[in-house]
Amino acid sequence: MFRGRRLRARRGNPQGKFDPDDEKKVKYTRLNSVWELYEGYSEDSQSGFSLLPTTVQLTLAPYLGLLENLPFVWKMLKDIGSIRACWFYLGLYLIGEFALSLIPAVQLWLSGQLLSIVEIAVEQRTVNKRLLLHVAFGRIASSIVEFALERFVARISRPLNSLIKQFYDVNLFRVLARMDVPTFDDPIIQRQLEEDSPSDPRGSIVWRTVTSAVHIASTTTTLISELFVLYSVLKNQQDGLLLAFSSFLHPLLESAGEHMSLFTGVWAATTRNADFIKMSGLRQAIRRSVHRKEIVAGDMWEYLLSEYRRCVAALGEDVADFIETLHNHYTRRHFSVAQMLRQPLQELPQIIFTLRAVQHPKSIPLSLASINLITSSTTKFSGTLQMFLIGSGSISENFAMIRKLYEIMNLGNRIPDGTIPYPENQQSLRTGMSIEFRNVSFKYPGSSKYALKNVSFKIGKGQLCVILGENGSGKSTILKLIARLYDLQEGQILIDDQDIRTLALADLRRTMAILFQDYTHFPLSIRENIALGDPKHANDIERITQAANLGGASKFVEALDEGYDTYLERPIRDHYSGLPEGTTKLFGRTVNFGPLRNVGGMATSEATTLSGGQMQRIALSRTFMRSLISELSVGLLLFDEPSASLDPGAEHDLFERLRLLRGQKTMLFSSHRFGKLTRNADIILYMHDSVIVEEGSHDKLIKAKGEYARIWNLQAQAFL
Repeated sequence: MFRGRRLRARRGNPQGKFDPDDEKKVKYTRLNSVWELYEGYSEDSQSGFSLLPTTVQLTLAPYLGLLENLPFVWKMLKDIGSIRACWFYLGLYLIGEFALSLIPAVQLWLSGQLLSIVEIAVEQRTVNKRLLLHVAFGRIASSIVEFALERFVARISRPLNSLIKQFYDVNLFRVLARMDVPTFDDPIIQRQLEEDSPSDPRGSIVWRTVTSAVHIASTTTTLISELFVLYSVLKNQQDGLLLAFSSFLHPLLESAGEHMSLFTGVWAATTRNADFIKMSGLRQAIRRSVHRKEIVAGDMWEYLLSEYRRCVAALGEDVADFIETLHNHYTRRHFSVAQMLRQPLQELPQIIFTLRAVQHPKSIPLSLASINLITSSTTKFSGTLQMFLIGSGSISENFAMIRKLYEIMNLGNRIPDGTIPYPENQQSLRTGMSIEFRNVSFKYPGSSKYALKNVSFKIGKGQLCVILGENGSGKSTILKLIARLYDLQEGQILIDDQDIRTLALADLRRTMAILFQDYTHFPLSIRENIALGDPKHANDIERITQAANLGGASKFVEALDEGYDTYLERPIRDHYSGLPEGTTKLFGRTVNFGPLRNVGGMATSEATTLSGGQMQRIALSRTFMRSLISELSVGLLLFDEPSASLDPGAEHDLFERLRLLRGQKTMLFSSHRFGKLTRNADIILYMHDSVIVEEGSHDKLIKAKGEYARIWNLQAQAFL
C-alpha cells in the first residue's frame, strides 16, 4: 500500500552546473500535461526509486466516535453518487477489488490439493500426475491473474479518484470563495481549513475514505474465504488446527510492514501549464486572509469559482501536485516481466518440496509437507488479519476527517444577507449614493476597544468626502462598514435612506469600487490582478490596458519581459534536489542555496522586482477597472490611503485622474495627508481616537482654528 513519500537528496552538492536543456547529460520526462521532470546523471549517483520499510503503530483511539460520523459518510456517498460517470468507474473498481479478495482463498485451496496429492503418494505409492500439473499451473495462473487484477484496479482508480477529487475541490473552493471576512478570520475556522488541506499524495480525504472502506470489505471477504478453506484443508489433519493457531499467533502480534518510495539523485521538476498555474493561484487567493476583504468587497467569488471550474475541467485527470503525479507515473510506467513472474516464483519452493516428497516418500514424511503448508498459509492469513486491523483503524480517522470536511462545506456566513434589491433604478447611480451614519459604534471581533464610538455624519449624493486622521483613528473602519465587511454593533447606517442591512449584499457591493489601505496582489498574472476589478470584462484587453493607463501602471508593465502576463508571485513552486553548486538559475528562476539546500522539493524563487509605488499602481488600476468599465453600475468610490506609497508628483497625477473619474459619483477618500483634495472636498471628517472631532468644509475648518487648521498649516503647503 502506498502511504506516503518523502524526497531525499544526496549528501553535499557537486560542483558544476545543472542545465535542463543539456540533452546529453539530462533526461527529460513529461509526467503528464502539467509536470515535467529533468533527471541528471553522474558517475557517483543514479536517479530512481528504492523501497525501505517503516512501522505502523496500532491504537484503539481512532475507533472512538465512529458511529457519530456515519451521517456525514452517508452524505458523502450520496454526493459521490451524483457525480456523472462515477458509478461506472466505481462499479469496475468494486468488481476488481472483490475478485482480488478471492485470490488468496483460491491459492490456499490449491495448496491444500498439493497436500492431498502428497498424502496419497505416500500411502498408495502412486501420483496423480494430471492433477499435479493442473494444481501447479493453477498456482501460476492465479498469481498472474492477481497481478493483472492489481494493474486493472490501479488503472481504474486514477479516473475515479480524479472525478471525486474534482467534485470536492470545486465545492470546497465555492465555500471558501464566498466566505465573508468575520467567518474566514475566525481562528477555529482557520484551524479547520488547515486540518482539511494537507498535501497528501494518496489523494483527497474522500478518496482515502472510499478506498479504506472498500479495503476493509475486501479484506473481510478474504479472511472469511481463507478461514473456510483453511478449516476444510486442516480439519482431517492430526493436530492441524492447533498447529495453525500456534503458527499465526506469533506473526499476528508483530507490527505490519509497509513501504514508501524514495526518489534520489540530481533532479528538477517544473510546470509551464497555464491552467494549472492559474488554478493554483486561484486556490491560494481564496485561502489567504490578506485577500479576503477585496474578494468580498469586490464580489469576486463567482468569477473566481467559474475560472477555477474551467481550469479543473481543462486539466482533467492531471489535476495533481508533483508528488502525486510522480507516484502515478512510476506505478503506471515501471513494468517488467520480472514483476509479473515475481509472485509465481514465490510458489516454486513449495512445489519443489512437494515433488521431492513424491519422489522420496520414506525419507520426507508427510508431516513435513503439512507443516510447510500450514506455516506458509497461516502466515498469509495472519498478515491479512493484521492489515484488516490497520485498515479499520484508519477508516475511523478518515470518517472523522469527512465530518470536518462537511462541517466546513456547510458553514454559513456571519454577515446576514439583505433581501431588498439595490438600486431600484440603475440610472440613479450616475449621480452617486447618499450615506448616513447614525450613532454608529463598532468593535472588531475579539477586541474590547472601540474602533468607532458613537459616530454620526451624512454624505449627500455626488459629494466628495475626505476622512482625515492618524493611523488607528477609525478611518478605514468606516469604509469597511460601508462595504459590509463587518456589521456594526450599535447604531444604523443608511444608503439612500435605506438601512444597509436590508439591502442585498451582492447588489450593494456591485455599486462600489474600493481600494483598501492594506491592498493585496493576487497570486495571478498582472492582467488578472487588474481584471478582477470587473471580472465580467476579464478578457477585454483594451479595457484592461485603459485601466492600467489610468492607474499609472501601463508603462512599467509593458516594459516587463512578459508584460501583462507577468506573475508578481508564482503560485506554483519548482521542485529540485542535489543540484550542483554552480546552478544559480533554474527554469529562468533563482535557485535558493541556503542552509537547507540539500532538502528535496525546495522552490526556485520568482518575484518580480517592483517598487512599492508600482505595486500600488497595479492595485489602483484594478479599482479604475471597476470604476471606468462599470460606469452605470458603480455609484460609490472608496479609497483608503491610495497615495501612501506615491511620491508627491505621482500623488498629484493620481488626484487629477480621480477627479476625472469621479464625475458626479459619491467618493470617500481616507488619508492622513492634507492637500489639494481636501481643499476641493464637500465635507471633511477629522477623526481622533475612534470619534469625529471636527466636521465641515475646508474653509469652515480653517476658520474654526481647531486641530484640522493646525495640522494643515504644518503640512498642507507641501502638497499644493
